[in-house]
Amino acid sequence: MLRHDPPRLPQGFRCAAVHCGLKDAGEDLALFASSVPAAAAAVFTRNHFPGAPILVGRERVRSGRLQAVVVNSKVSNVGTGPEGVAAARAMARAAARELDIDEALVLMSSTGVIGVPLPIERIESGLRGMAALLQADPLVGARGMMTTDSHPKAISVEIEGPDGDPAVLTVVAKGSGMIAPNMATMLAYAFTDARLDAPTLDAVLRRVVARTFNMLSVDTDTSTSDTCALLANGLAGPVDPLHFEAALTEACEAMTEMLARDGEGATRLLRVVVRGAATDAEARVVARALVESPLIKTMVHGGDPNVGRILMAVGKCVDVAVDPERVHATLGGLPVVAGGRRAEFDDGTVRATLLLDTVELSVDLGVGSGEARAWGCDLSRGYVDENAAYYSS
Repeated sequence: MLRHDPPRLPQGFRCAAVHCGLKDAGEDLALFASSVPAAAAAVFTRNHFPGAPILVGRERVRSGRLQAVVVNSKVSNVGTGPEGVAAARAMARAAARELDIDEALVLMSSTGVIGVPLPIERIESGLRGMAALLQADPLVGARGMMTTDSHPKAISVEIEGPDGDPAVLTVVAKGSGMIAPNMATMLAYAFTDARLDAPTLDAVLRRVVARTFNMLSVDTDTSTSDTCALLANGLAGPVDPLHFEAALTEACEAMTEMLARDGEGATRLLRVVVRGAATDAEARVVARALVESPLIKTMVHGGDPNVGRILMAVGKCVDVAVDPERVHATLGGLPVVAGGRRAEFDDGTVRATLLLDTVELSVDLGVGSGEARAWGCDLSRGYVDENAAYYSS
């Protein structure tokens, strides 16, 4: 796969963003649209308090066809009852009217503060005239999705077609906090001009999400608005599904790292690899335990070579097969745990490794061939400051 830099939307897709008055300043409403209906699949949060857009979106994606996505930031339309569902439907209706397409082909998403009624009139007003602003730079649409993100996020890759002409796949996402995905990530949309049917898209999306977005954690909290949708309008023709899955995996892994690096208050990216587990499922449990541990995260933030915390995090996975005498671990390739005991190492060298921009933690359980990767970030005072005033800001 060939990475596009800067990213661009695939043929037939366009986007726009405007300020509609939800935020005090900056874009707060985004619209993504295809020139033709697209095969589609999506996964959503498993939180017991899903937002109104999730409730409607689950219905719409069953058809396997979408043509547009409309997203607002600042207000999540969660915990708003029947009025919130009506507002979500009105949001899609207004986008469909602006694009002159079937309302059933519009997926809507909202992100921001929970429990606040959606100011639907502002959104309806903001959507008027957006069709004239549609263009090919995905970062424009990404700006309208941001809440506490420090920058818009998009990535594009090419997929070789059977006749040599490549298809394009672009992933756009937002998210900095309330990220411990369970079936999706905060908000992520993948657009491609490859031709694939909806059942294939659904199967591929679920496998890729399980390996990427569902192995990302900033703060262990699963959002009520998590949505990950995949739209394929087919304008570039068919591609090999295996090549497509490899491209989607590459793009989603890169986006997972972007989201982890931009975690609220984050100063370092944490990559975790667990090998030698009894099964892949058990490896995922341990990898998530390591990347989510507040003590591991603060060890990384402070550059503190307290590697006993690695033993703690592995050991608390009580339903996983662990033989302490077989556990080994490295930080940045430096052995820090050997046979379940602290290895001999220079504290200053490990401290310097922990203070790098990216911290690589690898654990080998030595009991099987199961493997998993996870991504996260350190825990800083910036996270506390950001979330102590989120509702009021």
